[in-house]
Amino acid sequence: MQDHQNRIDELNQKLETLLSKQEGFAKELMTLYKEIEALKKMGPDFSETKKAITPEPVVEKPIDTPIPKEEVTKEFEAEPITAGQPQEKVKPKLAQKTKTKSNWEKFIGENLINKIGIVITVLGVAIGAKYSIENNLISPLTRIVLGYFAGLGLLGFGIKLKEKYENYSAVLVSGALAILYFITFAAYSFYDLFPQLMTFALMLVFTAFGVVAALHYNKQIIAHIGLVGAYAVPFLLSNDSGSPSVLFSYMAIINIGILIISYKRYWKSLYYSSFVITWLVFASWMGFSYDYEAHFTTALIFLGVFFLIFYATFLVYKLKASEKFKNSDIVLLLLNAFIFYGFGYGLLSQNDTGVQLLGVFTLFNAILHFVVSVIIHKRKLADRNLYYLVSGMVLVFLTIAIPVQLDGNWVTLLWAFEAALLFWIGRKKNVVVYEYLSYPLMVLAVFSLIQDWELSYYIFQGQDSTMRPVFNVTFMSSILFLGAFGFINWVNNTAAHQENRKNTSFPAIMTYAIPSIWLITLFFSLFLEIQYYWDTLYYGSEIAITDEYEYFKYNSDIRSTGNIWLLNYSLLFIAALNLVNIKKPQNRVLGIVSLTAGLFALFVFLTMGLYELSELRESYIDKTLSEYYNTGIFNIVIRYITFAFVALLLVSLYKLIRQAFMKINFNIPFEIILHIIILWVASSELIHWMHMVGSHQSYKLGLSILWGIYALVLVVLGIWQNKKFLRLVAMILFGLTLIKLFFYDIASLNTISKTIVFVSLGVLLLIISFLYNKYKNRISDDETN
Repeated sequence: MQDHQNRIDELNQKLETLLSKQEGFAKELMTLYKEIEALKKMGPDFSETKKAITPEPVVEKPIDTPIPKEEVTKEFEAEPITAGQPQEKVKPKLAQKTKTKSNWEKFIGENLINKIGIVITVLGVAIGAKYSIENNLISPLTRIVLGYFAGLGLLGFGIKLKEKYENYSAVLVSGALAILYFITFAAYSFYDLFPQLMTFALMLVFTAFGVVAALHYNKQIIAHIGLVGAYAVPFLLSNDSGSPSVLFSYMAIINIGILIISYKRYWKSLYYSSFVITWLVFASWMGFSYDYEAHFTTALIFLGVFFLIFYATFLVYKLKASEKFKNSDIVLLLLNAFIFYGFGYGLLSQNDTGVQLLGVFTLFNAILHFVVSVIIHKRKLADRNLYYLVSGMVLVFLTIAIPVQLDGNWVTLLWAFEAALLFWIGRKKNVVVYEYLSYPLMVLAVFSLIQDWELSYYIFQGQDSTMRPVFNVTFMSSILFLGAFGFINWVNNTAAHQENRKNTSFPAIMTYAIPSIWLITLFFSLFLEIQYYWDTLYYGSEIAITDEYEYFKYNSDIRSTGNIWLLNYSLLFIAALNLVNIKKPQNRVLGIVSLTAGLFALFVFLTMGLYELSELRESYIDKTLSEYYNTGIFNIVIRYITFAFVALLLVSLYKLIRQAFMKINFNIPFEIILHIIILWVASSELIHWMHMVGSHQSYKLGLSILWGIYALVLVVLGIWQNKKFLRLVAMILFGLTLIKLFFYDIASLNTISKTIVFVSLGVLLLIISFLYNKYKNRISDDETN
């Protein structure tokens, strides 16, 4: 134990010694810095002052008076080192400037100037040739021979300089290729010195040489000028020859050359240039020179050739180098595939036989991408994302093939099932690409289902139809669609989100979007069937009536009854949704949505619903259609069936707003809405039964009295239950009743009726006043609370 303590003391003593030395070093450093700063201020004439600023010798503190660590630290923090910093910063800046200057000089002197020079040289040759032609200085043959000598001479000179000046040599070789292309074109187009086959052969040789030179030099400039620049000449040749097959054959050869280069190098700019030029030339020819009868086969063949060459060009280097694909690669692959499909679809759709093969053509695209995906997967030639991308192309074209070859409900079902399958693979197997591909398919399936509904339920409305309600293909399609989206929702809720997707908005969106689509589809699937059933009955009630002219009559009671049953269904659906949500999901968002939908359904009932019920009542009373149709007591009974559905919805809403998961205080608004509905229905019932007994005018008097009595009831409830808002509602209702009395009722009432209504309302007001006076202390306590 004693040895342990001695060791601690020894180490503390060493630490104190080091700290004392550190203080001395710090003071020496600061003294030197101050001397340097003073010398800088004095300038070169500092000999006289040298002694004056000579630092005093530093005396170290004895070991027995150590300096605390905190003081040393504070001293260094208070006196930061600044004297040496400017000198250390100046040198790197000078070095950087020199390096930057050198880089710019290297770029301009070794790269930019020679490229400008070769462009000017080529232009000079062109200008000289043009001048000689215009002034007829030399014969055409001589011009061509001299042009070839100039091109070949520049080519030889460039090759000779390759060993010492490779970049410069590559520029000269590319310029020589451009001159040779131009001279060959001139010999064919201007002077007819070469036949077309010979011109084609010469340019083939130049193209092959361009490929070899580009690979040998490993320079893109040769490939750009020698290959991409070659597109212009055969395009012009095809205009003279009138043979698009020659044009496209030559372009195919150039693209094959680029394919060969892409196997060795992946020069994106070269690939981009050839891709854009090829498809622009093909599109221009299709737009301006294509002949339906003469060029169909040629266009279809070379369309496939270009597509396959570019497809292979894209994949060959990626597969060889196992390089991961980027966004630009995805764009090119998709663009190439859809350009091919778009042109092919357009060509086939204009052909009588081709129209029948559109689905096969689309399926061919899917099979082609499937074969490529299998090869990539079996041989493990590239990263998994490239495999998934190509596999996604298979699914895309299978998706397109569905509406192309099929029609009607099959399209909806296949898209829905395909979306479910892709979503399951993407979520369960953690393949993000598949999950993202399922999203547009879901949207397509939804719009396809809407189109099916429109065609089945609305387009042929009123026409002869053999479709039976409920037992029909459209309704069964809706049920299967619900099954597919129910499966997607189950997968979305049970499969955990992967880490790489937690930061995206898609999981959150799908959590709400998928069940929303499912519920909306469920509602409208049954709603449309009910509507179709009653529409079928309505149009089936057609009767031809001949008066001065013939016209058709329909049973309007059927239309009103159908509207009431649609309302009843809506009330029942929302009530069931509320009760189900209370039991199991207990989802607040769903609860708020169903609460809003329930309030809207109640508003529809109070306005449109009660109006339709009154129309049925009037039809029952007046028997206006009894000559043609039977009008029974059900016109009255259906009124109370609807009231039962309204009561069910109100009960479900009341239970919903009291649930803890709703987290809202909707009790007061709900109670006010409840009293408004009760008063509204009671007023409707008063009018209903007065009409049933044959009174059509006195209901105005009855409504005023009813409203006054209900206002009194609200006051009593407000006092009894200590609810101030009910008393306020009662005052508003009494105010509306008085306004109705003085501005509406008086004008149409006789003296007796006026006496009754005034006395009744006066008595009610007195009763209310009495209640307020009797329970004023209770009301005062309620307001204080």
